[in-house]
Amino acid sequence: MSRTITKLFDNYSDATAALTSLEQLGVPHSDISIVASNADGAHGDHDVTDVNDHGDVSRGVSTGAALGGVGGLLAGLGLLAIPGLGPIVAAGWLASTVVGAGIGAAGGAATGGIVGALKNAGHSEDDANVYAEGVRRGGTLLSARVDDALADDAEATLNGHRPVDAAARGSAYRQEGWAMFDPEAPAYDRDRVQAERDRYNQNAF
Repeated sequence: MSRTITKLFDNYSDATAALTSLEQLGVPHSDISIVASNADGAHGDHDVTDVNDHGDVSRGVSTGAALGGVGGLLAGLGLLAIPGLGPIVAAGWLASTVVGAGIGAAGGAATGGIVGALKNAGHSEDDANVYAEGVRRGGTLLSARVDDALADDAEATLNGHRPVDAAARGSAYRQEGWAMFDPEAPAYDRDRVQAERDRYNQNAF
């Protein structure tokens, strides 16, 4: 048996450090997924819409080399533009989901999108909406399908890299009038994402 462990990070560097720790723990990169905002253009500005069977981008520009020649999952990162989430980089099983959502939205088809995928993986509706909204606002989502024998260690590993408290972040969003992730909402631009990151990163370093 396995379960899906997902964490939201305000800082991409924290998420990639957590990903590396998961791989060192023995979680194969094929069971890990990452979805990160690219609203600030940090990972380039090329949009692609295709991923292969492993969730790696198969057309357009891969960002692996640009991110320091990293291997494993990060070598398959690709740049996408998804309604609601805006520009992102993604790899792994969630990449296929968000790409499908983007294609469905462009064609007028209804899809479950990233929120539906997270709910199907066992997350509550509230957490799934907070996770998606967090990416929209500039965050990075890391999700891993982990064998039960490794689950506690994997969660402790992720918790050691400054993840967001989803319940607290959801409460903060709701205090601003937010209710749930809206895939039709306008994407955050560079300035709004930076303001959002600054808001939560005041005490991060």
